[in-house]
Amino acid sequence: MARRISGRSHGDPRTADTRAKVKDDYRPSRDELLRYIAENPDRSGKREIAKAFALRGDDRVWLKDMLRDLQDEGLLTKERKRLSRAGAVPHVAVLDIFGRDADGVLLAHPTEHAGNGAPPVIAIRISRGASGPVPGIGDRVLAKTFPADDPSGPAYTGRVMKVFEKRSDAVLGVFRVLKDGTLRIEPVERRQPELIVDKEFQNGARNGDLVEVEPARASRYGLPRAKVLAVLGSLTSEKAVSMIAIHAHDIPHIFPADVIAEANVVKPATMEHREDWRDLPLVTIDPADAKDHDDAVFATPDTDEKNPGGVIATVAIADVAAYVSYDTALDREALKRGNSVYFPDRVVPMLPERISNDLCSLREGEDRPAIAVRMTFSAEGRKLRHSFHRVMMKSKAKLAYPQAQAAIDGVPDDKTRPILNSVLKPLWDAYVVLKRGRDARQPLELDLPERKILLKADGTVDRVIVPERLDAHKLIEEFMIQANVAAAETLEGKKEPLVYRIHDAPSLAKQESLREFLQTLSLSLARGAQMRPSQFNSILERVRGADNEALVNEVVLRSQSQAEYSPKNIGHFGLNLRRYAHFTSPIRRYADLIVHRGLIAALGLGPGGLTQAEADRLEEVAALISATERRAMAAERDTVDRLIAAYLAERVNDTFDARISGVTKAGLFVQLPQFGADGFIPVSTLGGDYYIYDETARSLYGERTGKGYQLADRVEVRLVEVAPMAGAMRFEMLTDPKPLPGSKRSFHKAKGRARASQSRVGPRGRRR
Repeated sequence: MARRISGRSHGDPRTADTRAKVKDDYRPSRDELLRYIAENPDRSGKREIAKAFALRGDDRVWLKDMLRDLQDEGLLTKERKRLSRAGAVPHVAVLDIFGRDADGVLLAHPTEHAGNGAPPVIAIRISRGASGPVPGIGDRVLAKTFPADDPSGPAYTGRVMKVFEKRSDAVLGVFRVLKDGTLRIEPVERRQPELIVDKEFQNGARNGDLVEVEPARASRYGLPRAKVLAVLGSLTSEKAVSMIAIHAHDIPHIFPADVIAEANVVKPATMEHREDWRDLPLVTIDPADAKDHDDAVFATPDTDEKNPGGVIATVAIADVAAYVSYDTALDREALKRGNSVYFPDRVVPMLPERISNDLCSLREGEDRPAIAVRMTFSAEGRKLRHSFHRVMMKSKAKLAYPQAQAAIDGVPDDKTRPILNSVLKPLWDAYVVLKRGRDARQPLELDLPERKILLKADGTVDRVIVPERLDAHKLIEEFMIQANVAAAETLEGKKEPLVYRIHDAPSLAKQESLREFLQTLSLSLARGAQMRPSQFNSILERVRGADNEALVNEVVLRSQSQAEYSPKNIGHFGLNLRRYAHFTSPIRRYADLIVHRGLIAALGLGPGGLTQAEADRLEEVAALISATERRAMAAERDTVDRLIAAYLAERVNDTFDARISGVTKAGLFVQLPQFGADGFIPVSTLGGDYYIYDETARSLYGERTGKGYQLADRVEVRLVEVAPMAGAMRFEMLTDPKPLPGSKRSFHKAKGRARASQSRVGPRGRRR
């Protein structure tokens, strides 16, 4: 048994005196290893652990085997070369306070918990003399977390950094007046019940209004009652559906008066501290309906004899830092929003229109300040060098993706014809070079088409399309990726603090789950501590064109981690890049604005650089903008669901071709490919057989027949019920179940697991 480690550990867990007495065969216990890793997240690589415990020779081999065993048991997870306790809470996390312990200490759970089982409990510490609002039960807070020393109490302690604005118990709904005069609240959340409103609590609401209501305590009989607190808008107007998501997700959408006032007095940037690039024919290439343009591109062959076949690619990005300084009203509001939110019927911008659509938008033929990067690539697509510049530019042309592509494909118009040979063809030649580098790098290549909703003038759905993926899109994407890499490299080289865009490799648990699934299709995924995107690409290539192509793409996607922002770099797994930072969209992402400020400070490019006060907050800022990004994604997804459900509400009882997009014990989620809409088929409606859930194969199959349904199966369904404002649809399965390979084997496993579970559970479901 190894000696006990007392207190918090920093570096070597033993004192010098202790180390002098330790025999050569000293080996730490499992608990000591786990404790050290939990308390030293920044020094948890295999070499650092070996050094901390003074392990050498055969002991290092023993350590490698022990760490692998702890990973296999699910006690440790590995992120690149660093180990952490499974289910560990990030050092800065968003927490929900849910109660107090016997001593009155506030207790919280992480708002998001990716691990299995119950989320860890965090004891909230309140610093004496702390200023600002005091947190309480029901609050959501941003906090720094620390592993707790007492194994009998909560796993972590937390120190509150910020208390988010409180939400009342109010819920959203649509006010409806029924034919008999009854007043009802139609739910806008799928699990929210319908409510009744008495006339004295109508508060001026009219039929079709989106309202905020306070539910009353439910009565024993009938629907629960509610009173209207506020009328938020009418659903008979345009842009009403996105208003539901805006309010449901607490997205700030009205700029305060001081922010508007500050934006209105901003003066255009001057030539001071800038190079004059106005004669360089930079062009913007964006969607046809884009209202702001924050990136422009240009390319030319490299004339250096030492770089035959090489190219010079230039990317210029709107200089938002010239107008938005740290800790101003504009800056505080931008950080609060974190990013712009894009709905089919509107955009909720991060910055006021005076900044985003005017002063910072790289308009054709107008002087605009920018931060540009000039990058030199070899003929093989390897970046040789780059340099950043603070410039004044003038866009030569504003182009749409299809317009630029058509010119390259031999159909130029009046705008593209004059710049075809001088601007567009050199851009495409440069893209060919950059693509060689991308192909050699082998980022993750998932084939998942994106759908776009086109609306009528009244805000309802006209049709859903899948835009063609053009080389013009890929060109801009690769130019932006390389600019982002250059920004991260420059800031790292100058030792300037920054916020990285990080994307972790799939967790060991997700890797194993994917591996088990692929085995059901006679496909294999090699084991290894260092997974690479190329290993997933080889799987995707093997199923290209096969019946299960969509299924495998979907499962590989679900095995991936979620990208986020962090001042600590672990690389970007999906892009297969060691360092990556968002630099190219400061109009719509706060992360990019931070990177711009860092470049200005690191390279001495004038005013507007990153301040020390801002650098000290990067951990907090990264957590905030990661949360606002997830909030935006959820709101955008909910809005699309509601628009499509409303569009299909008139087609109840119609049949549709569908694809199974999710499998659970409760039933099947299906997606209508032509609409991008999702709905649910309860397992109880699938037929007379008893259906069993096979988690490994992502399937439901009959106990008696062994036939069933699997993720990504193409099926025919009938639309049975629609709740438009909740974005919910229920379907009926019309396709007969099919034989599923391996289902009986999986069934015996399921029975075994059920018996094991029952042996651990006592009366009324209590664990013994």
